[in-house]
Amino acid sequence: IASALTIGTGGAAGREGPTALFSAGIGSIYATIKKSSNRERRLLVLVGMAAGLSAIFKSPIGTAIFAVEVLYGEMEFEASALVYTLLGSVVAYMVSGFFVGWQPLFTVPQNLLVTDPETMLYLLILGAVSGVIGVILPNVFYGIRDLFHSLPIAPHFKPAIGALGVGLIAIAFPQVLGGGYDWIQKAMDGQIVIWLLPAIIVAKMFAFSFTVSSGGSGGVFAPSLFLGAFLGSFLALLFHQSTAIFAMIGMAAVFGASARVPIATVIMVTEMTGGYRLLAPAALTVLLAYLLQISLVSMFNLKYKSLYEAQVPDRSFSPVHQIDELRNILSFYTPKLSLNPKRINRADLLSLLESSIPIDIPNGKQIFFGSLKNNYPKFDDDSKCELFYMKYKDAEVMAMFRDGSWIYPQCGIDLQKGDELLLMGVPDVIDRIRIDFNSVSRTFSQLGLQQQKLDRS
Repeated sequence: IASALTIGTGGAAGREGPTALFSAGIGSIYATIKKSSNRERRLLVLVGMAAGLSAIFKSPIGTAIFAVEVLYGEMEFEASALVYTLLGSVVAYMVSGFFVGWQPLFTVPQNLLVTDPETMLYLLILGAVSGVIGVILPNVFYGIRDLFHSLPIAPHFKPAIGALGVGLIAIAFPQVLGGGYDWIQKAMDGQIVIWLLPAIIVAKMFAFSFTVSSGGSGGVFAPSLFLGAFLGSFLALLFHQSTAIFAMIGMAAVFGASARVPIATVIMVTEMTGGYRLLAPAALTVLLAYLLQISLVSMFNLKYKSLYEAQVPDRSFSPVHQIDELRNILSFYTPKLSLNPKRINRADLLSLLESSIPIDIPNGKQIFFGSLKNNYPKFDDDSKCELFYMKYKDAEVMAMFRDGSWIYPQCGIDLQKGDELLLMGVPDVIDRIRIDFNSVSRTFSQLGLQQQKLDRS
């Protein structure tokens, strides 16, 4: 209802965000009914998201890849889930097609083809400009979000202020209202005059930010496609090229760069337009935009890296996969801990470790897992080694997680702020050192590890 009101009244947002949340929610409800495990629940949520997006955008292959690519900011996928997201998206696409037809979302001429070097050169320029927009868009979007967060008024008034801003922009540029799919088609057909296109790009960027960043319910996919289509159409008219080719590839390049999902975006836009013969030049343009976006973000050390703020860099930084690694480490130490191997796999044990609550083990000691608050040099008087085992204030360091990977602790390693340590010691020692640590769950909720790695890249 909130999304229908936001978009239906002219909010400059997309429908894919609400669709993804709604369909992912169905997957979660089904998991609850079936009393599924946490791993199965996560899988069903991804399948639901892919299925919902596939039905809306008529892109079964692209949305299946999107569901497993969007989780990570670097070039990594949740590959084990791909076969399931593909099955869900294909079924949703077919069911939807029986009711609403099989035509692509956008219409382009069927004879589109890039055959000459000059056109390819211009497409590389499109990729470079798309990469720059991919840097600007997330920072404008989240910068306005931060501005609204700082306003000392009740949250339910903020979307009204955002709507006022959109309305004022729409007085001069009515094209920014709504999802903008009809205007995307016009840009692909070359029906918008060249001098108007850059102004609409800027206006749409701010209208979209005012809509969603103020608290309105909508997605970021459609506005990104809008910006890419208008950018492509502008450069096509400037260079006397095909607006259909440039608008289609521009859509993929802007969203692929700004959201850091290049592979999925190439496939999605190709399926949404039916322009399969442009797959190769689109892939080259999108990858250029993506690589340039990453380089510029790193060069200028920008605060916001992607349109999806919750992306973690890779699987190593995912709390889910980190806990899997932790389970393996505990299994390795089973003889020393005197633990029953079956207990290591219990969800309550791992949950307690994430919450930095010590766990009693049969040998009269405790195990504890937390994120170090401050640096701890190896030269500190309290830091010592015994039989090649690293010690932290009389507690044994069993394992350490740093910069996206697990490290076997060795004497001579400086412990740094943010290191996540698995410790074992007697209860009074563990109780004394707990104050030196944050809970791991707090670390991940603040996306601290993501920021650290991206800042170093």
